[in-house]
Amino acid sequence: PPLALLSGADGATVAARCPRVAALLPLLADALAAQDPAQPGRLFDLAGLDELELALIADVGGTGEVVASVALPDDVTAEIVETVTAGLWRVRFLDAAQTVVADYLEVGAVPEAVRRAALMTRPALAADAVPPEAVAARALLSEIEARRDEWRPGAPNAVVTLSLLPLAELDMQALRAALGEGPVRVLSRGHGSCRVDATGTRLVWSVQYFNAAGAVLLDTVEVGDVPAAVRAAAEDFAESAERLREIGAAYFA
Repeated sequence: PPLALLSGADGATVAARCPRVAALLPLLADALAAQDPAQPGRLFDLAGLDELELALIADVGGTGEVVASVALPDDVTAEIVETVTAGLWRVRFLDAAQTVVADYLEVGAVPEAVRRAALMTRPALAADAVPPEAVAARALLSEIEARRDEWRPGAPNAVVTLSLLPLAELDMQALRAALGEGPVRVLSRGHGSCRVDATGTRLVWSVQYFNAAGAVLLDTVEVGDVPAAVRAAAEDFAESAERLREIGAAYFA
């Protein structure tokens, strides 16, 4: 492991100076092994760790396939990065002055900050703003509203594939305006290149897949929970626990 990059010292010296990180890693691995992806995650507060310990945490965790930004009240922003072990997330809250006000690791399918912020959106579609001539948009909004009324926690998300429909630009603009912009943006490289945004309407998500040139390959609306494209899957947790134990052994052997 490139621990010397952290301080200019050899890796063994750095590891010896970070016993709290050494103690934390097996706790994280145990939490990953025990995590039910349908249940809320477990938090591990990093408050009190010094600069070297936080650098080591970042080095051990690395950067995985998913990053997210969440806008919260009072100009607070949550910056979220999945580590290289799926289901383990680094979550940092920054105030308007970009000061870190909270910093923790979270074990779970998706950080609770994502779910909670998405639920802060409005409870109804802004269908009244759709012009009468946007007939297709009105029909789509009726379908989305019906699927939202039918959806229950734990059920699969309902998916409306916009890119398969003959929608005029007017209809697309009206649809986006009625759904609104939400507080959550998630980018994933795990399923190709994918962007998931919470819309301004509760339980409604915009999910887009892109090619290497940045063109949209698939444009969908999902109704329900945080889309699976950016959640850790059930099978990830046991594998991630084993991988984290291997990483810990390499750093602290």
